[in-house]
Amino acid sequence: MSELAILGAAIGAGLAAIGAGIGIGRIGSSAMEAIGRQPDQAGKIRTNMIIIAALVEGVALFAVVICFMAL
Repeated sequence: MSELAILGAAIGAGLAAIGAGIGIGRIGSSAMEAIGRQPDQAGKIRTNMIIIAALVEGVALFAVVICFMAL
């Protein structure tokens, strides 16, 4: 197995994890701002935030799995 393939898989997995972290951070930030503006809608906003965060995390996990399968 080539060292470059291992390096590429590691970089790809790292970028996927960083992207997920940034995405979830932005989701949380936007949700808190929305709750601050509309406190009566906090339940709906929180539910939507959790669903979207789960989808982002799922895509990141898929990207990491693909990076390791590429080895």
